[in-house]
Amino acid sequence: MSETVRRGTWAVWGSLLIALFLTILPMPAWMDDFRPPWVVLTLIFWSLTLPERVGVFSAFAAGLTLDVTTGALLGHHALGFSLVAYLAVELHQRVRTFPLWQQTLFVWLLLLAERLLYLWVLGATGQPTPSLVYWVPTFLGALLWPWVFVVLRDLARRAGAL
Repeated sequence: MSETVRRGTWAVWGSLLIALFLTILPMPAWMDDFRPPWVVLTLIFWSLTLPERVGVFSAFAAGLTLDVTTGALLGHHALGFSLVAYLAVELHQRVRTFPLWQQTLFVWLLLLAERLLYLWVLGATGQPTPSLVYWVPTFLGALLWPWVFVVLRDLARRAGAL
């Protein structure tokens, strides 16, 4: 493996670990419903930027890791992340040409798809339907996308992944 590929790989996995850390970071109970989907945003970026390295399998592994660390139903994050990564990889050539505001709309739709899939899992397991606050992280993720995009793009350039 060349040095550039190795550095790019460390940038990908390092950013995913930081996103995982931000996701499991303790917050006050009243703010827990407003936690941004850091791991999904990071996966979307890398799936759009490096679809040959980050795809469905990486998303599934990140989802299982998040399931284990948060104590969630095993596979629920993995399923949603895999769907998001699949859509991002399939549409990456189109989405990369979009201006940032259109990419933000695309990311918001991906976040909605992930939350809808999780809502289906909640219904299938007999858990109660969440309130409207359940949808807030999708809007927060869309608002944060331009900053996440700029920070991760800079990281990718510095690591030589682009």
